[in-house]
Amino acid sequence: MLNLTSDLHGNALLCSLRAPEWKEIARHLELIELRSEQRLYDPGQQMQYVYFPTTSIISLLHMVEDGASTEIAAVGREGMTGLPVLTGGKFMPTRVQVQFPGSAYRIKAHALRELIGRSAFLRRLMLLYTQALLTQVAQTAACNRHHSLRQQLCRWLLTQADRAPSMVLRVTQQGVADSLGVRREGVTEATGKLHDAGLIRHGRGSIEILDRAGLEKQACACYCILRKEFEKILRPRQVDLA
Repeated sequence: MLNLTSDLHGNALLCSLRAPEWKEIARHLELIELRSEQRLYDPGQQMQYVYFPTTSIISLLHMVEDGASTEIAAVGREGMTGLPVLTGGKFMPTRVQVQFPGSAYRIKAHALRELIGRSAFLRRLMLLYTQALLTQVAQTAACNRHHSLRQQLCRWLLTQADRAPSMVLRVTQQGVADSLGVRREGVTEATGKLHDAGLIRHGRGSIEILDRAGLEKQACACYCILRKEFEKILRPRQVDLA
């Protein structure tokens, strides 16, 4: 059980709760550490827990027959896993895997389902997050289809930086390639160009963003669309949740 005075270490959804909802949900939350590449769920697996990342980032991966995967969405401090809980389902349609290690709060799926059923405020907040997550899925699909790999990489780096505790992303080029569903050689070429332009510094197992404004200029409009959608979660007072 959590201390009811906890500041939640930055999960936007939990921080958006009013005192009554926070008091109810806090007794069910458990703070845990997640490992890099830790698999939380496989497609079709029944959910036992819902995760609210704080310093970790979790990927939702679409799997294909040959075992390859593509990231269709990522969840960090702005959100939660377990969308089927909000829509009445019990099983995950995607693989859920830790992308960047760190902390997260988890709650049993059935407990969250009951709380949502009793609180109109919590239900409205979760529906708002559902809209933002579905926007991310749709925008990512469109971006991967219509924009250059360099633009996709810029968008991906910026969205991960928004969720990460620093501008240093602990990720390999193969990890980026797997997330974008492209060849590693293409990512190596694109990161090399961004490095030469002074926008990033890439080393073994890490990419550091040096010039965020410059990176935003290189990115496609998809990043701004996604950022504005999630600002509704990160700055909830601007949204009517009554």
